[in-house]
Amino acid sequence: MYKIVKKEELNPTVTRMEIEAPFVAAKAEAGQFIILRVDEEGERIPLTVAGYDREKGTVTIIFQIVGATTAKLNQKKEGETICDFVGPLGKKTETEGRKKVCIVGGGVGCAIALPVAKKLWEQGCEVTSIIGFRSKDLLILEKDFAQVSKRLFVMTDDGSYGEKGNVCMPLSRLLAEGEAFDEVITIGPLIMMKFVTETVRPTGIPCTVSMNPIMIDGTGMCGGCRLTLLREGKRVTEFACVDGPDFNGYEVDFDEAMMRGSTYRDFERHAYEATCNLFAKEGK
Repeated sequence: MYKIVKKEELNPTVTRMEIEAPFVAAKAEAGQFIILRVDEEGERIPLTVAGYDREKGTVTIIFQIVGATTAKLNQKKEGETICDFVGPLGKKTETEGRKKVCIVGGGVGCAIALPVAKKLWEQGCEVTSIIGFRSKDLLILEKDFAQVSKRLFVMTDDGSYGEKGNVCMPLSRLLAEGEAFDEVITIGPLIMMKFVTETVRPTGIPCTVSMNPIMIDGTGMCGGCRLTLLREGKRVTEFACVDGPDFNGYEVDFDEAMMRGSTYRDFERHAYEATCNLFAKEGK
């Protein structure tokens, strides 16, 4: 069992938890993920490592309440435990040798982007961060990004906070002004990462995306997290859990990834509603 040391609501749908998991904390790196189960009958879900403290032996996760399992997880209180917490899994984000990087995060994807920005900052890299949300109510981690960024742009779709528009707007301006980034790293909804990639493509600057497709075992055996990459004129299949989650954005077939990602949307919605109705009956 893994103890919940700290729980914090970042906005009405996003929660941050600090989990006591010393063996995971000892090895975790920015960009990697864990797989957890809330209870013995629960499903396995992947969540990115949003931070770690090797001395305290804790790992931080940030999740959005979108399905049955995240709803169950959010019902847990500080001091309670979850059943399984396995990791770290996947490859760490490559940060060595970068001198000037632009980090582009969207929504809850900012939770994944933050530890990468922090790692780069600690290595002496000049970090420019662009974070985007639908509205001010959904804003998360602004102060955290400000602490590890030379420049920070905050975007909202409705203009209720920061600058009105999407994350590609300040990125396009910076590139048009001749900013020579060593790399652009983008993490968020698939459609956002697709357009960030296309914004960067004309410059030839390396563009890395973090993929989070359907995943079951996290070891490459189930094949659920397969991605199609367009590499040197050929279609290549790789697995996000063992070959990623970071990939060359120019190679990813985003349209296929979005189609596969929506396969179980109706089922997930039904499971979420059933879970919420159960909580309501129990008075939780």
